[in-house]
Amino acid sequence: MTPSALALDGVLAAEGSGDGFQAPGLGEFYPEVIASFSLLGIDFEITRITLILWVATLAMIAFLVATVRNPQIVPGKLQFVGESGYSLVRDGIARDVVGPRGLPFAPFLASLFFFILANNLMAIIPFAQISPMSKFAFPLVLAAICWVLYIYIGIREQGVGKYFKDILFLPGVPKPMYILVTPIEILQNFIVRPFTLAVRLFANMFAGHMLLVVFSLGAVYLFSRDNFSIVFGPVSALMAIVMTFFELLVIFLQAYVFTVLMGTYLNGSIEAEH
Repeated sequence: MTPSALALDGVLAAEGSGDGFQAPGLGEFYPEVIASFSLLGIDFEITRITLILWVATLAMIAFLVATVRNPQIVPGKLQFVGESGYSLVRDGIARDVVGPRGLPFAPFLASLFFFILANNLMAIIPFAQISPMSKFAFPLVLAAICWVLYIYIGIREQGVGKYFKDILFLPGVPKPMYILVTPIEILQNFIVRPFTLAVRLFANMFAGHMLLVVFSLGAVYLFSRDNFSIVFGPVSALMAIVMTFFELLVIFLQAYVFTVLMGTYLNGSIEAEH
């Protein structure tokens, strides 16, 4: 995998200064501002990661539109891929995880899955090579949207009183235990769920990016040495290739896990959990 421009610049700077190998830092997660503007008193900044997010989203929309633009009874390759992805979410998550009343949520869950998948794939696309999901703000916004949605659905389906009563006061628990159990349930449902949903996606994509950069950067550095270190260059390059394929697995898995967890939360909102 070709190292990013920032990582390569780090190698060249280290080589020229004689300081040796420079480990990658957090610079790529805080790129320079390309443009900025204010809207309703709020300052907005557009960076390289913002552009990657836009490109990934537009590319996925274009792909999905292309799959249904000319549908055939016997689907072609493109239509087959699109239908297979949607069927995976509709049947495997909306129907099997959310439950019998989960089909109306299939479009939302499919949009969530494809949006995360498209942005995760940017981690291994040349010239992008970083997923917007490796910056915590993006998974956090997705988790916040999911949090608001499953609470709203719970209130709509069960009523305000019953929904919060089932969360705060678990049936069958001795009343004195509510002192211990109720705070735990509040933390779990209103803080831990959305936070862990965001952190799981962010941490996996962040760690994957750092591993790819380390091995790619290490290969470039080792190949540039004139001493015995050069023999380790192929090992680092091979590990970069292996980790790229492993990252591809993580990319699909994290999009699926995020969507499945949202499905389980919707299931608890539609039907009383306890």
